[in-house]
Amino acid sequence: MYRAFVKRLLDIIISLIALPFVLLAVLIMAPFIYFCDRGPIFYNAPRRGKDGKEFKMFKLRSMYVNSPNLKNADGSTFNSDSDPRVTKVGRFMRKTSVDELPQILNVLLGHMSFIGPRPTLPTTPYEKLPEISKRRLGARPGITGYAQAYYRNSITQQEKFQYDCYYVEHLSFWLDVKIIFKTITVVLLRKNIYVSNESAPAEPVQITKE
Repeated sequence: MYRAFVKRLLDIIISLIALPFVLLAVLIMAPFIYFCDRGPIFYNAPRRGKDGKEFKMFKLRSMYVNSPNLKNADGSTFNSDSDPRVTKVGRFMRKTSVDELPQILNVLLGHMSFIGPRPTLPTTPYEKLPEISKRRLGARPGITGYAQAYYRNSITQQEKFQYDCYYVEHLSFWLDVKIIFKTITVVLLRKNIYVSNESAPAEPVQITKE
């Protein structure tokens, strides 16, 4: 009942309540983002959603225009507290997760949920994905999720996928409540925002451009 109906209903209700506050935050941040390099306010990224369906994920742009999209050797997104691609206001947005706020619109449109596995880039055809990648697509991707809340960027991509699969297989109201409270704690304490130099999988490689 919760997975099939209640979770989606709660997503709609909460996103409608949150939307005015999100719009206000966007209006406040927009001038700071624009005047960093006179570039666009939003970064609309292609992502893979539930059952492999692609959609455009909305984010506030935190990098300079035409910044290279770097990936670690394990496929995870490269991030660092000294990443030169990130603008000054982008650093603030990433630390506070403000750049993720426009995804509320993705939730309202049904592309995403508040809680679920973080969406990934559609770089490989769905049919050719490994089984673990397909299993984690059994639920709508989330603004936050089990791996995101408890480990954020402190674990490898493979470990994130394993925790994502656990979430999909054990999805429940109480698990979502735990993830929400854990997310609030992590954001307030700014924990695991960046991969430490010791735990980084390998030197990053350039894949595409933002």
